[in-house]
Amino acid sequence: MSGQPLYLVDASLYVFRAWHSMPDEFTDADGWPINAVHGFARFLLELLERERPRHIVVAFDQALESSFRNTLYPAYKANREPAPEALKRQFAHCQAMARALGLPVLVDDRYEADDLIGTALHALRAHGHRGLIVSADKDLSQLLEAGDEQWDYARNQRWSHDGVKARYGVHAHQIADYLGLTGDAVDNIPGVPGIGPKTAASLLGHFGSLDALLHRLAEVPYLRLRGAAQAAARIAAHREQALLSRELATIARDAPLPADLGRAERRGIDRDALEPLLDRLRIGPMTRRRIAALADH
Repeated sequence: MSGQPLYLVDASLYVFRAWHSMPDEFTDADGWPINAVHGFARFLLELLERERPRHIVVAFDQALESSFRNTLYPAYKANREPAPEALKRQFAHCQAMARALGLPVLVDDRYEADDLIGTALHALRAHGHRGLIVSADKDLSQLLEAGDEQWDYARNQRWSHDGVKARYGVHAHQIADYLGLTGDAVDNIPGVPGIGPKTAASLLGHFGSLDALLHRLAEVPYLRLRGAAQAAARIAAHREQALLSRELATIARDAPLPADLGRAERRGIDRDALEPLLDRLRIGPMTRRRIAALADH
């Protein structure tokens, strides 16, 4: 697909990264730490300076404990510690900063950032946009179609729809099926116990999909695959769990989007909102100069 790229930023990843890596020596006007805000602002300003995107969305997670996936599987992400108040405050500041910089922000109480990204990309393909997903998260690779790219910004690694298999062992459209088999410890998705990445990739390479694998499970013991009979027995015993895990790993394309999203055009800087925010966060002159330079272009 040709056409202008739509930048889809998985913001929470970069907020968390800054929270864990930046020292908390700076505080806002109320004495709360702003290390994650500093790190996120540095990332976001560099992205805007480097790429000059015309169409962009910045998606945040707000549904980590209230996602529709928790209804399907209450243990979903239950292995994660709740975000401390200091981090929640910084998430709110990061959202406010992105909005004040004129960037469309996506956030929802029931849908995660991945779902908001998937829905925005699905909706804006109709306008001829190709997706450029800014995230290292392998789950998001399931959204890639011809012409799209994913960009691990921190490592400066980019891959296309055709590059997913070399990276993960399965094609883009097989990612959710793959996670249905292997599970995902990060999100507490169970998968099938004892089915690892190599076995899952081999099975999907042979059968094409989880549905076909389950339909033809009797063939698995006869494959030239180490531990094939044992794998077949494990999948048979955990069939429903595999299907549930796939459902949990599948990114939604029908999440609610803001009514004024349009074509996700980058807007002008909202100085009435930005100046008080920068003052409250005690943002220094260097960052302010970078923001001013963006406004001049």
